[in-house]
Amino acid sequence: MKWEAVIGLETHAQLSTESKIFSGAATAFGAAPNTQASAVDIALPGVLPVLNRGAVERAIRFGLAVGATINRRSVFARKNYFYPDLPKGYQISQYEIPVVHGGSIRIVSPSRGEIDVRLTRAHLEEDAGKSLHEGLDAMNHGLSGIDLNRAGTPLLEIVSEPDMRSAEEAVTYAKVLHGLVRWIGICDGNMQEGSFRCDANVSIRPAGETKLGTRCEIKNLNSFRFLLHAIEFEIRRQIDLLEDGGTVEQETRLYDPDRNETRSMRSKEDAQDYRYFPDPDLPPLVIEEPWLKQVAASLPELPGAMKARLVEQHGITEYDAALLTTDRELVGYYEELIRTWQPKDASAHKLAANWVLGELSAALNRTDLDIARSPVRATQLAALLKRIADGTISGKIAKEVFDAMWAGEQGGDADAIIATKGLRQISDSSAIDEIVDKVLAANAPVVAEYKAGKEKAFNALVGKVMSATKGKANPVQVTASLKKKLG
Repeated sequence: MKWEAVIGLETHAQLSTESKIFSGAATAFGAAPNTQASAVDIALPGVLPVLNRGAVERAIRFGLAVGATINRRSVFARKNYFYPDLPKGYQISQYEIPVVHGGSIRIVSPSRGEIDVRLTRAHLEEDAGKSLHEGLDAMNHGLSGIDLNRAGTPLLEIVSEPDMRSAEEAVTYAKVLHGLVRWIGICDGNMQEGSFRCDANVSIRPAGETKLGTRCEIKNLNSFRFLLHAIEFEIRRQIDLLEDGGTVEQETRLYDPDRNETRSMRSKEDAQDYRYFPDPDLPPLVIEEPWLKQVAASLPELPGAMKARLVEQHGITEYDAALLTTDRELVGYYEELIRTWQPKDASAHKLAANWVLGELSAALNRTDLDIARSPVRATQLAALLKRIADGTISGKIAKEVFDAMWAGEQGGDADAIIATKGLRQISDSSAIDEIVDKVLAANAPVVAEYKAGKEKAFNALVGKVMSATKGKANPVQVTASLKKKLG
């Protein structure tokens, strides 16, 4: 039987406020345990929550960015469950009326092309604390500790419809969403610190069936690689279970990256199990029109609009524009490069895009740096690309110059490096003709092969000329000279 996977994601994005959602306690990562837990966070008797306006504003920004409906009146609810790191015995969240309703994220599926993943909702809530089971040397063996620094940290939970059909689509969606929340400045997206983490709801059904199968939820996936492997394993597990005559039980599962498998954590709760009811300590959240307009006016140009603009105005491909607009800092670097260089044609814009997405990005990956810490500034790279465009150096020599710029030689000045190293391209036609004559005279057998019809011999001759000039000869002129002399 042919099976179809059905996948939806619930993503928790930690909002980039300096204080928590219902208290003034700090949200900075890495503080000593329990040093950022206020009386409100640890639920001392008599304390009252006060909603953080900045958290609401970030939720509105997200809703506007995905074309969602912003509910002008939304309600906070108590989600009741017991866990050691939840000091109140309930979590303040939103249930029936979230702040953001609907919207969509457009992705390019590896198998289905461009699709829109619908969003069910995005609601505000507080994070729980954290249970610590390791590194507690001062405590007796077998005991766990509770760190309540995260308790009350503001989260936006973004819930998708089950519109994805493969692990690859789920990862693509998560990456686009991750880029968007960083782009609009509501979340730093640091997955290692838990600022962006996903729960995956996975079910399978016979291909062509419309009824949904029984879903299992895989909790707290904090890397795209784990998300991919966890969903792939869960799909295989459910198919094997059904084909062996078993049934899939609705449950919550955890992913073990060391064994690359999911394992059962607990039976999956439904909404009624949490006994939601409106929080009596928090009035309804009312978002008035002036505030909504103010937030809308503060939004940057969104990735989709910028992608279309780059294609139209710069003449680069949709593929390059899509890659550039995955990261706001990356496309900002590209645009600063273009402003400095001011190229006149599409080929120069393409050259700039190729270098930003190619040599620059590769160097950043090798050194584990982000674009903001690049040793080669956009203005410096613009100076290098000008020298490629005007024929001063070849593309191959430019890579040598770039490496020297990256290492800080000559203060990263491309012209100074070219001059110091003697890398200026040989473009004098008489000089090139002279070198070509010498190469032809020294390689009579290769010339004979070319004249006998072996086209590869021509490339060999080009290579020998370039080698003789240490890569400095203008390759276009070399090719022209060889063709002329070989008749």
